[in-house]
Amino acid sequence: MQQQNLPLVSVKWLNEQSNVVIVEAKMKPVKAPDDWESGYKIPNAVMMDINADFSVLDTDLPHMMPSDEYFTAAAQNIGINKDSIIVVYDQVGTYGSARAWWMFRAMGHREVYVLDGGYPAWKEAGFETVKAEWPKVAKGDFEAKTDKKLFYRADDVLSIIDNSSYQIMDARSQGRFDGTAPEPRAGLRGGHIPNSVCLPFPTVQDGIHMKSKEELKAIFETFDLDNKSLVMSCGSGVTASVIALAAEIAGYKNAAVYDGSWAEWGMPGELPVVK
Repeated sequence: MQQQNLPLVSVKWLNEQSNVVIVEAKMKPVKAPDDWESGYKIPNAVMMDINADFSVLDTDLPHMMPSDEYFTAAAQNIGINKDSIIVVYDQVGTYGSARAWWMFRAMGHREVYVLDGGYPAWKEAGFETVKAEWPKVAKGDFEAKTDKKLFYRADDVLSIIDNSSYQIMDARSQGRFDGTAPEPRAGLRGGHIPNSVCLPFPTVQDGIHMKSKEELKAIFETFDLDNKSLVMSCGSGVTASVIALAAEIAGYKNAAVYDGSWAEWGMPGELPVVK
């Protein structure tokens, strides 16, 4: 894996590989049109349907990370092995792919990378595409084991909000962070987690691509991070993964994601909120 901007790989690099597992991360973006999927895919890609197969289904919270056992079975069913080199992409650029990247890492798999620009970049480069059909593949031998340093629950966040060795970063818009713009999910309070800072996820992106390592370093250096451990939050754990990916590119290793994010924290209750 000789790549300049790990954990990203380019479409040119991917087109030259034969020993990687290509995974399309299916996740419909918020406010996306019904035709957001092209109907085509990168050849040999398998489907990771995040909401259908890789999420807890018996909860009111959106796309929550499943148990090790559930994730193991889902990953094996799409042919993932313990030694697989995984490249994830999505249909819109860098959205569901970042969530899939973080999920595999939080489940103990390190050889996972994001295709910079996703399917749109692949198509723009003129590389081969095929009809999006998803035949069964040979079952893999992947085994998930949660890395608690990367996967945060509400209690974990509560335990570090007053700890100066940590920095919580929120990928929502400034208005939602400040509580001046409405939340898209009904019934949630406005505001943010105490001692968190706002880093809206579009800030780290350049269209369908992530910004360069140098640009991202400059963005993160505007915060007083020093050697702090980073914990990313957002509305539901998806764009938190985007800024976790950005942090990794910028050299801030092993940023955690708060899985429940504001969908959980913002519910009426006793979790502290700042406006």
